[in-house]
Amino acid sequence: MTSLAGIPVLWQTIGLLTLSNVFMTFAWYSHLKHLNDRPWWIAALISWGIALFEYLLQVPANRIGHQELSLAQLKILQEVITLAVFIPFVVFYMNQPLKLDYLWAALCILGAVYFVFRT
Repeated sequence: MTSLAGIPVLWQTIGLLTLSNVFMTFAWYSHLKHLNDRPWWIAALISWGIALFEYLLQVPANRIGHQELSLAQLKILQEVITLAVFIPFVVFYMNQPLKLDYLWAALCILGAVYFVFRT
C-alpha cells in the first residue's frame, strides 16, 4: 500500500520513526553532556520539550505503519531503529567508545526481527 506521494507505507513508517528516534535519543541522553551541572528538573523540562517533537512524529508513524504491520512488528521495527540511531549518537555525539556489545545487541534484535516478521 502507498499513499504520501507514492512512498510505500513501510518506508514512510521507517522515515518517521527514524526522525522520532533522533528526537527521543537527544531528549533522553543529551542532558548528560550539556546539562549535567544544572538541577535535574531543568534537564527534565528541556527533555520534555524535545520529546514533544518525538511524539509529533512517532504517533503518525505508528498510525501509518499499523496499516500494514502488526503491533509486534511495529515495536521490533522501533527497536531496530532505536539501536541504529543510538549507536552513532553514543559514538559520535557523546564521544563514547564503540563496543563489540553493540554488535551482539544488534544480532539479538536481528533474531527478534526474524521471528516477528516471518510468515
